[in-house]
Amino acid sequence: QVQLVESGGGLVQPGASLLLSCAASGRTFNSYLMAWFRQGPGNEREFVAAIAQNGDMTRYSDSVKGRFTISRDNVKAMVYLQMNSLKPEDTALYYCAAAQRLGIRTTISEYEYWGQGTQVTVSP
Repeated sequence: QVQLVESGGGLVQPGASLLLSCAASGRTFNSYLMAWFRQGPGNEREFVAAIAQNGDMTRYSDSVKGRFTISRDNVKAMVYLQMNSLKPEDTALYYCAAAQRLGIRTTISEYEYWGQGTQVTVSP
């Protein structure tokens, strides 16, 4: 089992950058596929990015590809989401998620563990 705590959200202007962090508890962090999802106002929760257990595979949604970068530090049991060139449509509650599955997964139902979320607001 793993517990996840996100941090790093905030209010920024369009074009700015933010670094989200997710701290994981548990001794087997490197066995988990990790991902970020988000849920904007009035929207369903959607996939943002995922990273495989050893960091050799990543996947991004089309809406963030080229602007966001997911990374992980298995020694520190941390996952990061570097967000650049932020747009108002990136405004959402961002969730960290973990799954004990192989390969990259992008659907909500495939992730067993979730954090509480960190709010990102992009506004002039």
